[in-house]
Amino acid sequence: MIKKLFKFLFKLILWLLAIPIIAVIIFKWVPVPATPLMVIRYFEQKETVWKHDWVSIDEISKNLQLAVICSEDQNFVKHNGFDMKAIEKALDYNQKGKKVRGASTISQQTAKNVFLWPHRSWLRKGLETYVTFLIELIWSKERIMEVYLNSIEMGNGIYGAEAASQYWFKKPASKLSKSEAAAIAAILPRPLKYRANPPTAYIANRKLWIMKQMSFFGTLNYDSRDAK
Repeated sequence: MIKKLFKFLFKLILWLLAIPIIAVIIFKWVPVPATPLMVIRYFEQKETVWKHDWVSIDEISKNLQLAVICSEDQNFVKHNGFDMKAIEKALDYNQKGKKVRGASTISQQTAKNVFLWPHRSWLRKGLETYVTFLIELIWSKERIMEVYLNSIEMGNGIYGAEAASQYWFKKPASKLSKSEAAAIAAILPRPLKYRANPPTAYIANRKLWIMKQMSFFGTLNYDSRDAK
């Protein structure tokens, strides 16, 4: 009986390791049709809304790409999936403060949103670390950004840059201005609570901060890590 149990657990672990590898390889080229969060939200909603239009990275304004980097992960093009300095700062802050500050990179968020479930657990965190390692190993930074911007929640039933751009500003994602891109990036921490247009006072201030960071950041270059 014990031998059978160990055999079962061994096979289970192998499948948990193998399935993400296969999925990451497939999604290196294939658009992600849906995510676990999209399916969960679909069944949670009283009024069904599901807007998700996949577009290539070339059809997403550089303004939005830069805005989410400045808002969510300013070391995205430099790190290998995990920002150790941000993690250290978050741990220090969480020990001193009452509020909990996260330190998830765009790569980690992509791993979680595309491949895993939204509820926190040690198992999910372990798988998130594993999948983050895989996508950083197999995908380019540009592909990670493409999948991220096509998959994340940007409003109630709104997923991805194209759907968000059409919903909030009635234009394609390729035409987003710096101000509009910053407004969308500003709502990402809580997209079901905040609105990009018209913005609340809080989002308007956050948008201005993101725009300043975009000016400081300069030109976005996904080859920065490879060039070192």
